[in-house]
Amino acid sequence: MKHLLLPDYDFDTYKGVTPDFLKSIGKTCVLCDIDNTLVPYDVPHPTDDVCAWVRCLQENGIKIILVSNNEKERVEKFNAPLGIPYLYKSGKPSIRTVKRAVKILEDNKNNAIMLGDQLLTDVITARVSGITAVWVPTIKKVETPFFKFKSAIEKPFIKHYYKKKNKTEK
Repeated sequence: MKHLLLPDYDFDTYKGVTPDFLKSIGKTCVLCDIDNTLVPYDVPHPTDDVCAWVRCLQENGIKIILVSNNEKERVEKFNAPLGIPYLYKSGKPSIRTVKRAVKILEDNKNNAIMLGDQLLTDVITARVSGITAVWVPTIKKVETPFFKFKSAIEKPFIKHYYKKKNKTEK
C-alpha cells in the first residue's frame, strides 16, 4: 500500500519530468505547483528554463496546468508568459483540486501526475485523488512559523523515503 506522505517518484528539479519520463509511465497530464517547485516563492515570473520546459511538454503532447494554493494575482502574474490553464487558491490537498484540474484539461485522472515540493499538500493531493505523486525538493526554504512547522513534519518522511529508495536501488 502506498503511504499518504510518500511520492511515487522524485527528481532533483522539475526538469526531471520530461516527456520521455511521462510517456514511460503512461501519463499525459501534469498538475504542477509553482512556488518552490518551479521557482523560489519570491520570484514573480517563470524563468526562461521554466518557459522552455513548459513548451517542451506541450510540443510533445503533454497537457499542463498550474495548481497553486496562492492568491489569484500571484498565479496570474506568473502564468502570463506561459498562457496555460491554472487554478489559484486550489484547495490542495483536496480531491476536488484534481477533479477540477483534469476537467479543465479535458482529460481524466488516470493520465495525470501531481508535481510539487510539499508532502503535506502536493503529495497528499495526489494520494487522496489516486494519481501519481512526483516530488522535488523545495527550492528555497520559507522561514515563517507555519512553513517551519510543515517542514518539521515532512522531514522524517523524506528521510524514510530516501532510505527506502536506496534499499530498492541496491
